[in-house]
Amino acid sequence: MGLTVLASCDSIDYPDRFKPTKGVPSISYIRYADRDLIIDQASMEESICIVGDNLKSIHDIYFNDQAAVLNTSYITDHTLIVAVPKTLPTVQDDKIHFITRDSTVVLYDFKVLPPAPRISAMSNEWANAGETVTISGAYLFAPLEVQFPGVDPVAVATSTGDAFDVVVPAGAQPGKVKVTTASGTAQSIFMYQDSRGMLFNFDNDPHPTNHGWHAQVVETDGTALSGNFLRLGGGGATLDEDGGWNDGAFSFEYWPGDWDDPVSYADSPRLTNFVDFSKWNNMGLKFEMYIPSDNPWKSGAMQLIIGGVDLVTGGAEGAVDIDGNVTAGANNKFISGDGMPQAPRALYRPWEATGSYDTGNKWVTVTVPYTSFVFNSDGTANSYGINANTFSSLTIFVWSGGVKGTACEPVIKIDNIRAVPVK
Repeated sequence: MGLTVLASCDSIDYPDRFKPTKGVPSISYIRYADRDLIIDQASMEESICIVGDNLKSIHDIYFNDQAAVLNTSYITDHTLIVAVPKTLPTVQDDKIHFITRDSTVVLYDFKVLPPAPRISAMSNEWANAGETVTISGAYLFAPLEVQFPGVDPVAVATSTGDAFDVVVPAGAQPGKVKVTTASGTAQSIFMYQDSRGMLFNFDNDPHPTNHGWHAQVVETDGTALSGNFLRLGGGGATLDEDGGWNDGAFSFEYWPGDWDDPVSYADSPRLTNFVDFSKWNNMGLKFEMYIPSDNPWKSGAMQLIIGGVDLVTGGAEGAVDIDGNVTAGANNKFISGDGMPQAPRALYRPWEATGSYDTGNKWVTVTVPYTSFVFNSDGTANSYGINANTFSSLTIFVWSGGVKGTACEPVIKIDNIRAVPVK
């Protein structure tokens, strides 16, 4: 009969097993993990190599107040490879804390850089030179520089990390904005004073304007960005708590086509004639909006409604257009779904969070991705399939939205309606 011997793992000698040492570590320098270049700072999540003596005595490492993950496979007496933690510190002392098993702490000067900055939005993309705007994003840590096209960078000394304010410099030209921090440079997806994909600027041809049942007010005054803007509401026009139907005061329509048969779209082209919507999934509807503090918005959704000629036209119902499409005709069935599918839409309700919304007597940029055009008028899911031709028309109607608010008399000014990339 054979004899089986069960040996404890602890009784086996593993010569390469990590064996911590006593005493205190000594740090000579720090370099990149993948190249022999000495450094005194590194970005979050970057791997670095610490060089010194008695490094096996290290039990914990903190960068500022954030613990790093140690892997003993990467620790020898003279080198230690570790990744800088990916969490921003709460308290930043710009030091690495090397802690031994007996809680002795050795400090080493080393700065952790946040990731490269990211820019997501500008409070008013059509601000004029001399106006203060807020640029928001992530890792926007001061000191930083922001550069508008055509002018020198502007230094910014104060930032929350998520946003900062800057005055638009004189001479700034249309284009993308850049922000530079100690960690790198970011360029915006949006463009300052972006005229790409312009659908309605309410100033001049070739951009269209009202074309539907209601000719809403297009005007200018001392609040204007430049030139004319569209005004919804005013003159005592009221929305009840349900955002009741008041299309005479709160509906802007652009329905392509006319009453010719076949429909030629000669005088009122489809919006797809102005913008290529083939990549609509990466695009969104943008516009600037001004709501005075004296006339806040408290009920109803701004329904941003799109539709192809099968759902929305200014022509006769059943007419055949030049491409062989049967047109829907001038009616509001696409809005409420009376006997036909509702057109897809986004429901913009900025007042909902607090019960009231105004823009503080200034213009702000509104961005609504086309991927959020998924609703019916009451907030239920829309089932109409969107494609590039769905963007032939645009209706903006403050009404319903499936939520209750407070009766109000809002004034909503809108300018520079455009379809542009948002990602």
